[in-house]
Amino acid sequence: MSQMEIDKVLTQIRTLRAEASGSTQVASPAIGAGGGASFASVLRSGLEQVNAAQSRARDMATAFEQGKPGVELPQVMLEMQKASVSFRAAVEVRNKLLSAYQDVMNMPV
Repeated sequence: MSQMEIDKVLTQIRTLRAEASGSTQVASPAIGAGGGASFASVLRSGLEQVNAAQSRARDMATAFEQGKPGVELPQVMLEMQKASVSFRAAVEVRNKLLSAYQDVMNMPV
């Protein structure tokens, strides 16, 4: 997931939190308005990018193990690290979303 997509998700969470708490000050305009991407589409594209990075790393590792020419160990390790970092970023976004959901659910009505 790119930093821009993570920022969009965090902005949406802050907006929802501000609206839920009754605050009149909103961090930014609603992303859904004005032709912005929906939350579901941003989340889906981010997860697809993580999946693609993991698939690339797995394919390169398999090609290296099979001894295909042109696939070097540093390339394989780099792709595996990219996949690992993108997966950890997705897990952190999930943790933030879960935390925000729990905060909203624990708010008094």
